[in-house]
Amino acid sequence: MKNIKINSIYIACGLLTTASLVSSCKKDFEDPSRAKVDVALGSSQALSAVAVGVQRTYSLGRTGVVFNSIAAAGFSSNELKLLNSGNIPELQLSTGGTAVDATNTILFNMWASSFKVIDESNKVITSAEALGDKGYASGLIGYVTIFKALSLGTISSFWQQVPVTTGKNVPFVTRDQGFRSAIAAIDKALAAISANPISAQFSGVPSINIVNTLHALKARYALFTGQYTLALSEANAVSANTGTSLVFDSANPNVLFSVISSNNVFQPTDANLGLPTSLAPSTDDKRIPFYTAMQGTPTATLRMTGFSTKVDQAIPVFLPGEMVLIKAEAYARQTTPDLTNSLIELNKVVTKTSDAFGVAAALPPLVGPFTQLELLEQIYKHRSIELFASGLKLEDMRRFNRPQAEMKRSFMPYPFQERDNNPNTPANPAF
Repeated sequence: MKNIKINSIYIACGLLTTASLVSSCKKDFEDPSRAKVDVALGSSQALSAVAVGVQRTYSLGRTGVVFNSIAAAGFSSNELKLLNSGNIPELQLSTGGTAVDATNTILFNMWASSFKVIDESNKVITSAEALGDKGYASGLIGYVTIFKALSLGTISSFWQQVPVTTGKNVPFVTRDQGFRSAIAAIDKALAAISANPISAQFSGVPSINIVNTLHALKARYALFTGQYTLALSEANAVSANTGTSLVFDSANPNVLFSVISSNNVFQPTDANLGLPTSLAPSTDDKRIPFYTAMQGTPTATLRMTGFSTKVDQAIPVFLPGEMVLIKAEAYARQTTPDLTNSLIELNKVVTKTSDAFGVAAALPPLVGPFTQLELLEQIYKHRSIELFASGLKLEDMRRFNRPQAEMKRSFMPYPFQERDNNPNTPANPAF
């Protein structure tokens, strides 16, 4: 049996992303637009097709989780400014407060796409468990679990209570339980891979380090749930100076490029990336010219660059710097804070001159001593710069107890489509 041969699936740091492939192996991936989730899921070929569809739902276009989470977090946390008030969903989020209502299509698309990813991932996982080739099955399970965990983590970042199952009249749980459900899904996938290592038949679909990515996401959500020892161990399990990217092409373009190049929806708030003056980036911080540039004619204006510069620009799932900053924060927040090791980890990001994605501050090291609160403030500052427009900023603002005045909104109202169809939908938060 030959390994799968990929023709038009693009991979960066091993992450499968786009449309179709041709293979001499019966386990080839089909165009996900032709994949039927509810039929033929007993075959590895159909499961592979649905798995590609899961990734597409998560990452592609204005309805995908990626764009909508970046937009919602960006406006709500003051990372992004609106350019055209005719964009009503964006206008609501940029205004904030009660202007954000249950009709907002950015929120609905993020909600609906997340649950489509979760539902289809569950179907792939259940059916893959019945495959005879357990090594191929573990690859499928690990792959779709990445997107299931990301989707669970996304909804838990924006809503106070969330369903973690799909179906009719599903119950809601706390957002903390939502993050823990993502961790539980990751643990299940890692156990499947440990019991049956991913087979060579899956090596081309994709040649991602699935285990590395699962550990990175587990570190993220362990941090969000206050499990600092776990966050440390998981971040340490991720290979240094690596990240994972969603990759695009002209047929399946980078949606940030499409939005930024039109210069008609949003751009960075300012050269401080929306941070208050007290936390403004150093003028020598090389991450600022990485993420922003003065562009355009006849008058240049501040534009987003970074991961939005080309139609086929990759968008990271996680950055190497995130793992280091997780360790810095976890050390600082332990029951007995370890401020020495926290500062050591933070300075790895502050002084970094290169990484796999070109994100590097290249600054002199911070020199203490710092109190716990002072060090946490520095960690927040550098997370805001290092992870700009990643969709994580609003979650960070809550965790670091930033003033409400710095936010446009803290938690989101539930889409009216959910409320109309699920009597268990909670009351909307006030802010």
